[in-house]
Formats: sequence, C-alpha cells, structure tokens
Amino acid sequence: MRKWRQPRLPVDEQHPPPPASRRSRRKQAVSELRAQGRYGPGLRDVLPAFAGLGLAVLVPVFLLVWLHRGFGVAGLAIGVGVLAAIALVALRLRRGVVRRRGGRYTAQELALLDERGLAEAVGRILRRDGWRVVDLTLTKGRRRLHARDRQGRRLDVRFRAEETAEAEDSPATLVEPGEPDADSTVQVIVHPGSFSRAETRWASLQEDVRLVDGGRLQRWARGVPLDELEITSSPSGRRSSRR
Repeated sequence: MRKWRQPRLPVDEQHPPPPASRRSRRKQAVSELRAQGRYGPGLRDVLPAFAGLGLAVLVPVFLLVWLHRGFGVAGLAIGVGVLAAIALVALRLRRGVVRRRGGRYTAQELALLDERGLAEAVGRILRRDGWRVVDLTLTKGRRRLHARDRQGRRLDVRFRAEETAEAEDSPATLVEPGEPDADSTVQVIVHPGSFSRAETRWASLQEDVRLVDGGRLQRWARGVPLDELEITSSPSGRRSSRR
C-alpha cells in the first residue's frame, strides 16, 4: 500500500516573514505622508531659520556686552538706542512688505514700479478684491493678466509703460483687434500716467474697454474696489463702435 505524503508548502508559507519593526513602520508612514505632501518640514528645512534666529539674538547681546565693557553705562545706552532704531526700521519695512503683498500700495511705491512690477502689483490688487488671476505674459509675449471673479466676470488686463505712451498715443495701439470676446471679457488697460484725449474719447465709445490711468490706479491701490471705479460695470448709454 502506497504511503500518503503531505504536500510541501512553499518556502514563504513555511517561514513567514517576521513582523515589521516599529521603526520601519514609522519610516514607511513618514514616506507616505511626504509623498502626499502632508508631512511637516524636516530638520534641514528649519535649520537655517533657527540659525538666523540664534544669530539675531546672540549678535545684539554680544554687542551690548562689548559696549558695556568698553564704554560703561553710556556705551550700553547708545547700543540699546541703536538696536531700538534698527528694530523700528525693520518693523516698518516688514509692515510695508506685508501691506504690498495684501494688494495695497502708496502713490510713491507705484511711481517706482516698472512694467513688470506694475503687473505684479495689479495681480495682487485683483487677488485682494477676490479675483482669480492668471499671468498670460509667457503665452502672449506682452505683460498681460486674465482675471475672473465668483460672479463669472472676466477681465483682460494689459499694461502701458510711460515710454510706450509717449511714442504711441493712437487709440488703435491700446488693444489688439479681434480678442478677447467682447461679450464676456472686459479689456482693462492700466497706465501709470494719463491717456490722451483721443484715447479717452475712443474708449468711452466702447462697451468692453476700460482705461485705468494714474489717478484711478492710486485709488484702486489704496483699497477702492473696481465696482466703485466703474471698471467692471457697463455704464448706461454707452454704445459700442463695433456694432
């Protein structure tokens, strides 16, 4: 009689792998979180910030100690005054940076901007007012922004530098004919100076063209919304010269 034999199990079933250690499980979990972008910054990311913070604290302390040893109480008082002045200037500069990032500019700050800086400032101002902004400069060749709000309104924003305005004062140079669609998009031309009479007269006859000169730009940068500046609205009685 033939003896029955038990079938052999695969090697993996005979010797199952040992359970993963706690360290390996944690490493795998961290890798998954990093892949999903949900893991916080590592030591390499925060080390420069900590080093800068340490220097910002230690350098003034060493300076005050050195002044006190060398010049006594008078040197210490001078050091404290200098550090207070530096801190005040740094605080004011930081407030200016935060304000500009929030889309608010002074007239002096606008006057110092070139065409690129002006486009960046207008983009921030639009985002401040709740518009979604897309930079079309790379695809269109010239400085150009496309903006859209929650109501579905669209703006095609272009820019005109001072030197361009001096050389070109014809209304035909303001917009490119045939784009964008006049039924859905308002064309906004931003100029830090002033437009000519011919340009202003021509734009007043268009339903889809708005001019933002230096005065309007300053009011807009101070916080006045576009609706109050009559940029997004269609004034009654305005007829399009294209029809």
